[in-house]
Amino acid sequence: MTALAQNAQLPVLSTGSLQSYLDSIQQIAILSAEEETELFERFQREEDLEAARKLVLSHLRYVVYVARGYSGYGLPLEDLIQQGNVGLMKSVKKFDLSHGVRLVSFAVHWIKAEIHEYILKNWKIVKVATTKAQRKLFFNLRKSKARLGWFNADEVAQVAKDLGVKPEEVVEMESRLANVDESFEPLVAEDDEFVSSPSGYLTHGDVDNPAELVAEDEYASQQMSGLEEALASLDDRAKDIVVSRWLQEEKMSLKDLSERYGVSIERIRQIEARAFKLMQPFLKDERLIDVAA
Repeated sequence: MTALAQNAQLPVLSTGSLQSYLDSIQQIAILSAEEETELFERFQREEDLEAARKLVLSHLRYVVYVARGYSGYGLPLEDLIQQGNVGLMKSVKKFDLSHGVRLVSFAVHWIKAEIHEYILKNWKIVKVATTKAQRKLFFNLRKSKARLGWFNADEVAQVAKDLGVKPEEVVEMESRLANVDESFEPLVAEDDEFVSSPSGYLTHGDVDNPAELVAEDEYASQQMSGLEEALASLDDRAKDIVVSRWLQEEKMSLKDLSERYGVSIERIRQIEARAFKLMQPFLKDERLIDVAA
């Protein structure tokens, strides 16, 4: 494949000369079935790279035709054509005359495969399709839309049935297709004012540093887990007293709890103090330990 790619000598394709490229490939003659067979025999029997070059050149117009079908993904047409040309050259190498079909019928699958891979890698910063089902959805979901806007439940079910995937996978892919990439750095609007961007609120000072926020969330999660274990170590009455006194929004007084359990206020205080001592081994937050003490 490397030798073929290096020696194919395709017309130059760049952003500034796309039209000249399209004009030049239209001037390349289409091969007859007999000419195509003869060139393949030379290439496969004698490794004649000139024969392979003629096969590739004569099919460049078909690559453009296929690539135009993917223009709705917002990627440069010349890039799509370039990737399609790679697929065409791979198909020339893999083609076998025993297939009983013309090269164009065989090559279209290779051309599309290369274009698909390029789109999936470059359509968005975050790859939107990784599994086989997601790839199928990505390239067929737009074709399946009967109207603009979001699918209703019946449309989701129909698309899922047509494509052989789960309804929730259709909903997930539709959501991914609707998302757009956002610039991390601020953009300048027409009135020369900066538009809000993630760089303005994700790293604003030490307090709002994302790494510190994540660390705090993990620490809080650990403390909550410790508190749950501490409460689980208490009997029902002691747990209720601690929760009612300290952990619910409307806290109860010692007097209220003494009336609930029919004991003295001092007895409630004793149960609370004993409960805190039992809880201390589970608590790592100094603020909770101070309360328990």
